Amino acid sequence: MIQYDKTTPVNEQASRIVALQKRLENNSVDGALILQKADMFYYAGTAQQGWLYIPDQGEPLLMVFKDYQRSKDESGMKRVVSIISPKEIPETMASFGYSVPQKLGLELDVLTANHYFLFQKIFSDSILVDISMAIRLQRAVKSDYEIELMRQASQMADKVASKVPDLLKEGMTEIEFAGLLEAYARSLGHQGLIRMRMWDNNLFYGHIMSGSDAAIPSCFASPTGGKGVNPSIGQGPGFNKIKRNEPVLVDYIFVLNGYISDHTRIFSLGNLSEDLLRAHDAMLEIQEMVKQTATPGTITGELYERMMSMAEAKSYKNYFMGAGEKRIRFTGHGIGIELDDFPFIAQGQTLALEKGMIIALEPKVVIPGKGVVGIENSLLVTDNGIESLTLFPDKITIL
Repeated sequence: MIQYDKTTPVNEQASRIVALQKRLENNSVDGALILQKADMFYYAGTAQQGWLYIPDQGEPLLMVFKDYQRSKDESGMKRVVSIISPKEIPETMASFGYSVPQKLGLELDVLTANHYFLFQKIFSDSILVDISMAIRLQRAVKSDYEIELMRQASQMADKVASKVPDLLKEGMTEIEFAGLLEAYARSLGHQGLIRMRMWDNNLFYGHIMSGSDAAIPSCFASPTGGKGVNPSIGQGPGFNKIKRNEPVLVDYIFVLNGYISDHTRIFSLGNLSEDLLRAHDAMLEIQEMVKQTATPGTITGELYERMMSMAEAKSYKNYFMGAGEKRIRFTGHGIGIELDDFPFIAQGQTLALEKGMIIALEPKVVIPGKGVVGIENSLLVTDNGIESLTLFPDKITIL
């Protein structure tokens, strides 16, 4: 089992701060106030409750409500102080010599309206601007340190897939199987919580579904849905019993030390029908096309169109990434601290792939009444093309 790394290395934190400061300066923003926990962890090395001020030049200031001592222990920041209320932020900043920013950057893509109005009052002489795009573009390209953490998470994802044959039994419910697999993942160090930036999207480990239930659509931004255990959740594994000769989708995320690996494999108790096997092989061919053609500089929207064209040529247009008119309009997404990092392999996207980006590529076929087949791997963009960090065999595992 890999041990928890308590603190992000100080040099890693420092390089992240400097990179954001350059983006702030380029956009004439005097400073950024970070609130969201994923961004707080990225820049400060802690996810405790507080406010991180990053000026366009100089040392950042971490102001903590709860818990101060833990934040101080976890973070490599030089300036960490305890405050009781966000109303104390300007006074605290002034005590360290910071002037009131003319332009203050906030994470407006995730900040609540109430928070926005509060900071309008607190910084009444400042212009509040959105810096979420700058943060997300920075986080999209991973450092060597982050890549190594995601390699480790991917090794754990492969271990989880390797455990499936020991646990999967005919007649057990999806939720029973999910519980056993999740317990094993926890024993390997899975942190449990999966962070997503998209508002009001929640995910618990991932999706395990079998047979036709896997093809039931849901509210979640995914080609797969599932019944779930009740309408309050409305997705994921439910009380459907696992049967022979049906595809069992294991689309599980592993999160280790804050970083994600996304991974889908198909299992079956006994043989599957030829049409499902052909569909799965077609998805593997689409994945291989991406691996062979995607390089730094490839435009993500163009890559999406190539994948769509190939699916249509193989007669899966109406079932690729979902069935019917409500099919999702992406075939892959960035991963990192959050499940929906940049970039997105999606319709109309103009962002180019860069070395150090890590994407979860997930070509899947959803056939109502039969189930889901396909693949998902965590792929690293390198100078030479694409490297898969998840290595468990892509073929359907017949048990």
